[in-house]
Amino acid sequence: MLQEFKIFIAKGNVLDLAVGVVIGAAFGKITTSLVEDIINPILGLIIGGVDFTQLKIVLKEAVGDTPEVAVKYGNFIQVLIQFVIIAWVIFLIVKLANRLRLSESMKKEL
Repeated sequence: MLQEFKIFIAKGNVLDLAVGVVIGAAFGKITTSLVEDIINPILGLIIGGVDFTQLKIVLKEAVGDTPEVAVKYGNFIQVLIQFVIIAWVIFLIVKLANRLRLSESMKKEL
């Protein structure tokens, strides 16, 4: 069983997936910084100085040591912006990869 596991791990697809996960995690941090540090302040300025992370609907005020209960829709907006940016960049990368792949297949035909 250990030998089978070694063969499984050594396959290219598993290694490619591992590299993709690591790069994806790093890309996620870059995107988070882009949204939080660049895009959100600009959008906040455009809509009147609103900080998205502070937007919320308080359902129950904090009492003593009990924290407030709130719907933090501003945080949701921030995560949604991050998702759209990540999806757009992945779309562009796939489009570029497809163009390169098409270009390579054309070279082989010639």
